[in-house]
Amino acid sequence: MGICKVSGAAPGIIVQRDDRVLEIAPGEYVTFGRGPAADLVLPHPAVSRLAGRIDAVDDYWTISNLSRAATYVVENPEGGGEFVKVQPGRVRAPIPFELARVRLPAEPASFLVFAPEHALLHPDAPREGQETVLAFPLDVTAKYFLVLVALCEPRLRDPLSTVIPTVPEIIMRLAHLGLGRSAVNFHIDYLARVKLRVKSPERPGKSDWQRAALVSLALRHDLVTADHLSLLEPRRRPSP
Repeated sequence: MGICKVSGAAPGIIVQRDDRVLEIAPGEYVTFGRGPAADLVLPHPAVSRLAGRIDAVDDYWTISNLSRAATYVVENPEGGGEFVKVQPGRVRAPIPFELARVRLPAEPASFLVFAPEHALLHPDAPREGQETVLAFPLDVTAKYFLVLVALCEPRLRDPLSTVIPTVPEIIMRLAHLGLGRSAVNFHIDYLARVKLRVKSPERPGKSDWQRAALVSLALRHDLVTADHLSLLEPRRRPSP
């Protein structure tokens, strides 16, 4: 089985906050916190004196939450809302993101971590046996896929966004297609029942459950990524 790694990827990781940049080789670590003894100082009264630690491990890194009460969030700025929560006292939690933002509850107490590009299976590696079928066969040239991209757009542009576009908003976003309410509803239902096969909630809830389920599934499995935003028409700027 062939494993490939992008050439030029430096070992270790980089931790950055504003102009402060720390390079960490595999096997080394840096600490962060409010106290002057921390390698990366986050001067906020809500941050523990020794709040945590970042360890470099080959082509990934781990984070330790040394606080007693605060939960940290590690976000993937390049993903579709992906994040990892690190509970108080959690030690050496592995982080899979190549680019990540570590957020402490006290804003703006955050910093970036850059890891080397991960090792990947070589695309030309030999495969044996029957070809594996796609779990979610989607046609990126179809109108239903544009509807899915429009649904996911707010989260792709801002991973922290909780906005789920309404049917009228999708109609306006895809105005160049000339879709009406019934057509958009048809595509949403087709995606939910046939393409992504989302499950109905056990208890009746919000009317937007179907759209929310599609967004969650599509982003969780990278069925729609930031690269697909180029399929949408550029947003028009309001006239002065």
